[in-house]
Amino acid sequence: MKMRKPYQSLLLACVLSRAQGTTSLSSATFASPSSASVLPKITDPASLVIPFIGTTNGGHVFPGATIPHGMVKAGMDTDSPGNHAGYDGDPIFNVTGFSQLHDSGTGGAVPLSNFKLFPILECSSFEKCGTSLDTRKRLRNVLPDGSPDDFASPGYFSTNLSTGIRVELTSTRRVALHRYTFPAGTVNPRIAVDITNDGQSSSTNPVMTLDPDTAKVEGGAEFAASFGPGRYRAFTCVTFKGDGFSLQKPTEFGAWLADFPVRGTTDIQQLYYGFIDQLGALFTFPPAPGGGPTAILARVGVSFISSAQACQNAEEEIPDFDFDKVHTANRAQWNDLLSRVQVDMTGVPKETAELFYSSLYRTHISPADYTGENPKWNSTEPYFDSFYCNWDTYRTLYPLMSLHDPVTFSRIVRAMVDIQKHEGWLPECRGATAMHYIQGGSNGDPIVSEFFVKFQEQAASLGVSATDLYNALLADAEIQPPNWNVQGRQADVWKQLGYIPDDMFDAGGANSKQVSRTLEHAFNDFSISQVAKLLGKTDDGKKYAKRAGNFLNVWNPNITVPGAPSTVLGMMQPRFANGTFNFTDPRHCSIHDPEQATCFLNAANRDGFYEGSPIIYSQYVPQDTAQLIKLQGGNDAFISRLDFIFAQDYFEATDEPSQQMPFMYHYANQPGLSTQRSRQVIAEFFNTSTNGLPGNDGELLNLCYSGAMGSYAAFYLAGMYPLPATKQFLLSSPYFPQISFFNPAFNTTTTIKANGFRGNPSDGTGGHVFVQNVAVNGKPYKSNCYLDWDVFTSGSLVELTLSDNINVTCGNGKNALPPSLSTGGYD
Repeated sequence: MKMRKPYQSLLLACVLSRAQGTTSLSSATFASPSSASVLPKITDPASLVIPFIGTTNGGHVFPGATIPHGMVKAGMDTDSPGNHAGYDGDPIFNVTGFSQLHDSGTGGAVPLSNFKLFPILECSSFEKCGTSLDTRKRLRNVLPDGSPDDFASPGYFSTNLSTGIRVELTSTRRVALHRYTFPAGTVNPRIAVDITNDGQSSSTNPVMTLDPDTAKVEGGAEFAASFGPGRYRAFTCVTFKGDGFSLQKPTEFGAWLADFPVRGTTDIQQLYYGFIDQLGALFTFPPAPGGGPTAILARVGVSFISSAQACQNAEEEIPDFDFDKVHTANRAQWNDLLSRVQVDMTGVPKETAELFYSSLYRTHISPADYTGENPKWNSTEPYFDSFYCNWDTYRTLYPLMSLHDPVTFSRIVRAMVDIQKHEGWLPECRGATAMHYIQGGSNGDPIVSEFFVKFQEQAASLGVSATDLYNALLADAEIQPPNWNVQGRQADVWKQLGYIPDDMFDAGGANSKQVSRTLEHAFNDFSISQVAKLLGKTDDGKKYAKRAGNFLNVWNPNITVPGAPSTVLGMMQPRFANGTFNFTDPRHCSIHDPEQATCFLNAANRDGFYEGSPIIYSQYVPQDTAQLIKLQGGNDAFISRLDFIFAQDYFEATDEPSQQMPFMYHYANQPGLSTQRSRQVIAEFFNTSTNGLPGNDGELLNLCYSGAMGSYAAFYLAGMYPLPATKQFLLSSPYFPQISFFNPAFNTTTTIKANGFRGNPSDGTGGHVFVQNVAVNGKPYKSNCYLDWDVFTSGSLVELTLSDNINVTCGNGKNALPPSLSTGGYD
């Protein structure tokens, strides 16, 4: 999800902003087919991850400490206007605290950032300590190169404040562990606990008590959702311990209101506070003996149930306050996950491997595992949250999980199905247990369908009920919810007309995004058809495959684009209920839009499109690109249209509906053009400069989309692009001589080897990178343009013969072209 940017410089903020870490190689080998090259295993891929990607210029990326899909994301908060993930890598912004909950790569209002802690070095007295956000905030130290004195790696974050205090963070799933090291000679080390200041300053109904003997703080409040109308309650439990010394009881304590600590108080009810006031606790601790640095550990449990459960979480997950132990265990989880994908770095710049593993890392920040923290119903099923949002992630994030992390994927699917059982529809956009606004269609459908299409035979053993999963899909497809702005879809008129009309109003939701919703629903129904066929539900399979063709209902063949070649004829357009077409300028919401419209969520919009121009959405028919080519005049006209889109900058690297476009040349039997286009995207929009934003005009963009951009880049670097809810991956050449995927569901490794690899052209143009032939396990493969899923289930060696000839083709066999519905594919 993002804030649209209607100008020329649509530039990607998910780039490498600081290069840190080294590669750890060992002589151990990675399990792979016997004829693949035996290579040293990258045993510490976490060292190749750069968490600071996208943390400046509005990238809204979280660089703090979390485990894979952890609920707790402990990190720095700043006073940056782009502090959606708390952090900003620009050192001009002050630090306001270190909070426990964050999202990454989101737009809307600032999410989470709950329960900040902040160390205070000097106050003239306890009562004079500045405890409000604006008074307590401090700058960071700045390094000689002008960057802030911050460091991050998977599971760890640190900074050195201008006060001389060093802050370090690590975490488990529901608990954060902070270490505050005060400079030598500090007489009164103080730490403030902030109960109410979330990212939006939205708290109401706060509660807080403190123990004057142990400095234990329990509290919570109600907070506003960041992209929807709801609210949520969250709770915390904070306890302290000396690191290397016995921390004695606090010498001073009290609750605070704004900038007024009240010594001796133990409950905020002892204060006169009002609506959304700033409230918390303040402690002065005895320093460590000997006059040296004083290091104080703060263990912060979090819960969406109660403060008592937050305390229980803390005791269970970090019983001994051992910072190094927690950090080591956290990093081990990341290395176990990341090391399932291995690359050969021979002849490849280290920064390419850093970009790949950093992108893979991003895939596992969200959604978050809130299991045991669902306040809405009791269930033995997993509970995941921070689906922010399915429209952003269904295209690439979950297909990437299919390749290397099916167990977590299965738990996410179980959680989604359980939500449907209790709320009626699959979750779409969701944060901190609150429903958020839907961006596209019912895009939970292709997510759960992706899982079942790939893992039908393993579903039961992974705890996924085929019956429950299919019933959840049917609920989305057939039952209209009371508010389709936050769940489900506008099903009644979809079933009646086969499109969302431009002029029908219903009290159940906003009448906007009509064309983009139509296109999304068509693909959603395609994904349902694939599950129906696997379950032997033939009639349902035909029904939903037919509905997958509803994109035809919004195709107007008579629309032209000013300044475009005559071959660019026909566009997706809004349509009235009586069957006649309305008109939206094809340039609308593009950089060439005379009105510079945004197409963001606005119930008054009647243009029909969400966060993308008609030109972009007119290419979005992934289930039947062959039919789209016919609509657009055949292969030559289709290629000409794609070339025009790229040449005139209608393609938006920051916009999810554009993601598949560089690979669409495959369907016109020109995979070399796809290879070049996808590599040009990497070269132009992903780089290793300090801010990574060539020509950025400074507008705020939230470009990492909870892992959507990371998984998108990872696939491009791996030389593939997925087709969600199918058994196909479009194929190009990887940026490495060899890449391997280990899949725990099958206990197999599939290796893609680029024979004759000669490196990657720096600008993405030309090079010895085009796939001339493909062999699987030593035998010629049916296509040079895609791989079937069975290649990955069986554990295969895929060998690519590379060429410098951009005019390579998909091959000559009847199955050489990637499948489409209208050509009999997906049967």
